Amino acid sequence: MKRNRGIAVVAAVAAVLTVAGCTSSATPPTSGSSEKANLTFWSWVPGIDKAVDLWNKENPKIHVKLDVTPSGGAGTYAKMHSALKAGKGAPDLAQIEYQELPGFILENGLVDLGPLGMNDQKSNFVDWQLSQSTFNNKIYAVPQASGPMGLYYRTDVFDQLGLKPPTTWDEYAVAAKTIHDANPAQYITTFPPGNAAWFTALAWQAGAQWFGLKGETWSVNIDSAKTLKVAAYWDKLREAGLIATEPDFANGWYSDLQKGNIVTWPSAQWGGAILAGNAPDTSGKWKVAPMPQWGSSGKFASANWGGSTTAVLKGTSNAQAAEKFAVWLNTNPKSINLLIAGGYGWPALKSALSGSDLDKKDPFLGQNANRDIFKASDSAIDTNWAWIPTTAATYNHLNDGFAAAVAGSGTFVDAVKAAQTATIADMKAKGLKVKAG
Repeated sequence: MKRNRGIAVVAAVAAVLTVAGCTSSATPPTSGSSEKANLTFWSWVPGIDKAVDLWNKENPKIHVKLDVTPSGGAGTYAKMHSALKAGKGAPDLAQIEYQELPGFILENGLVDLGPLGMNDQKSNFVDWQLSQSTFNNKIYAVPQASGPMGLYYRTDVFDQLGLKPPTTWDEYAVAAKTIHDANPAQYITTFPPGNAAWFTALAWQAGAQWFGLKGETWSVNIDSAKTLKVAAYWDKLREAGLIATEPDFANGWYSDLQKGNIVTWPSAQWGGAILAGNAPDTSGKWKVAPMPQWGSSGKFASANWGGSTTAVLKGTSNAQAAEKFAVWLNTNPKSINLLIAGGYGWPALKSALSGSDLDKKDPFLGQNANRDIFKASDSAIDTNWAWIPTTAATYNHLNDGFAAAVAGSGTFVDAVKAAQTATIADMKAKGLKVKAG
């Protein structure tokens, strides 16, 4: 890609735009389209298969074939990019996480959905989630869900040790020592060396702002004091032997959840479904509390981990039909409830935040106040956070550094500093103007 082309495209990526002031009162589309089409959809979202089946039943003229892909897998994105570059093999629609959208837009890989109908749907979606899909006043994806964070914790272990859910990260560190001293097989949590997205969310909560754009120049500030504070905190717990350092979403981690060896999990709203699905025998032993805070005073701060969209890829011969399905999937009440049952995340659809199955009591957590906890968490997210077109590479750099630290070479702080340097180099290699800080 020529330098001027890269700048021109990324100028379209620009800063994520706010959508305040949308006044559309459009209603979600219904079935009964006269257009005929066969669509292919790549997604990993739990419950998506049931929603697709419902669409196909109600819309026989527009058939959607679901191909289940690895959850947020970098390999899946690489396959999409390769297919787009080759001009063949790409699906009509795909599940794309918010942080991956700028990379696809940089490569001119997504369809502007606004003229196809999304411009009339804007007011139906949570503003900040819509803004994550909107660049240069163009809507490149239908927002589906986000991941406001909370602290899942084992009530039986906490009760046995006389602990209360920590309200600050200092209290969390004290609890980590109490738990491990009482039972050396138990850890308060794991620092997953291969999950930079989780660490990113913790830095986000601490007030970090990694990326920005002014004019045509990007700024990269991964190694800010706020991020280094978070890295140093987890370095200290790791060096003291008070946390595990095993990969999450892996067999060993699931086993430790089942045995009670992992006692808390700072995670997103969708994390409850992960716990329920992989440690079912611990039902009733978990609850969720607000995220611990940095300090005991000031405004409550949370963060977002995860969240994704339904996007239409360039090259499809059925863009209008694809847009129709993407909007239906994320606005139809029956579809939304199927996705909620699967644990897909915090809905982007405003009307789903009350009066949907989100209101149901969670039998695994033994409480229904979790909706209120995540509602408060969602409102405490710094929605100015933005992404760069090379976020996936940044995650790889962080993961490499974290894995090295766990193996005895360097620290988490070192990993953050190295990722800063490498990210700037990545962006320059794309022909983008970039500066540190």
